[in-house]
Amino acid sequence: MNNGLLENAVVRLLKARPFYGHFILNLRREQRALGGKPAGVTVRNGTPVLAIDPESFSSLAPPQQQALLEHLVKHLLHLHQLRRKGRNRHDWDIACDLAINPGTANLPEDALYPSHFDVEEGLAAEEYYHLLVPPFDTGNLDGSGYGDAASSERGAAGCGSASDSKTTLDSHDIWNEADSTPLTLAEETIRSITRDSLRGCDGESPSELRSVIDDLLRPSHLPWRQILRQFIATAGRIGRRSSWMREHRRFCHTTPGIRKRRRLNLLVGIDVSDSTNNTEMRETFARELIQIASGRDAAITVLYANSRIQQIRNFSRSPGVVERYDGGGFTDLRPVFEYARQMHPLPAAVIYLTDGIGPAPEQMDFPTLWVLTDAGEKPASWGIEVRMEI
Repeated sequence: MNNGLLENAVVRLLKARPFYGHFILNLRREQRALGGKPAGVTVRNGTPVLAIDPESFSSLAPPQQQALLEHLVKHLLHLHQLRRKGRNRHDWDIACDLAINPGTANLPEDALYPSHFDVEEGLAAEEYYHLLVPPFDTGNLDGSGYGDAASSERGAAGCGSASDSKTTLDSHDIWNEADSTPLTLAEETIRSITRDSLRGCDGESPSELRSVIDDLLRPSHLPWRQILRQFIATAGRIGRRSSWMREHRRFCHTTPGIRKRRRLNLLVGIDVSDSTNNTEMRETFARELIQIASGRDAAITVLYANSRIQQIRNFSRSPGVVERYDGGGFTDLRPVFEYARQMHPLPAAVIYLTDGIGPAPEQMDFPTLWVLTDAGEKPASWGIEVRMEI
């Protein structure tokens, strides 16, 4: 696929539907085979990802490409990928498309609508799911959930053969990757992207999304410590995992062996400018880092910085005490990320305690958590923001 094809589709979306266009710009984009589907979205290790199948996406007409991108944004705003756990995947996938497709114009011809299943429009995915899944469904979570021939011939909920002949518009197979992210962390991530998208379009949200966005932007009831711990756990993925490359000590090659993962390397930036010169806040943040390091195999590099890096400290499982450093001056957030690119091994994630007022890189590949002061501002469109309340 010509790299400009997706870019052109996003440009058209920015002009016609600014919120959707800005939202897409905040996603990590990649090209991959999607089993014949043109695109898909997921949340992988805390990062929202837009995947495009070059051949399938290029076969759609421009209005259909734009509509598909809107469709994908709605999946993320509703956190459909994260709400599938414990449900029959086939029926949940269909229910999610039924919930969002009626409000999107110019979708491809194979898009699913409630009329295909003789159900009303305007219901939530959970409501459609209960209508589609027969009572006492004992099918496995991967299949369609029907165990007798009569039901298979009828389709979902006895509404004809629509469920056998139609599938979801986009790839839902990549939703499996969302299992790596806690729901609460994904919600914070989508909330952050939504705020940035609203800033990009002067606060104007599409009418069909207004209630969804209002609900999403209500203040989070989760303490910042919980978000911090979930972010680190998701970025690190440390511990043990199965490997057929290593023989199990007791069961030979009938059972995969265990291979330890590498130590979790984190880079922490602490803004020492005057605007963050709060003793209680910095010491509370430091104590939380100590507890995280003491509970896992982690190596944490702490950079004290304002317009440049003033001091560097390293600690691991037995960190002792994180020092306090007062620097003053103005803030430039770029030196910390420049340091991150030069680290070996590279950090699994960057955590930055700051008020956010200062220049930041235009883009960043490292998962980043902005731990902002109460009056702080998120300095870049990328990364997750959380407010530190003490």
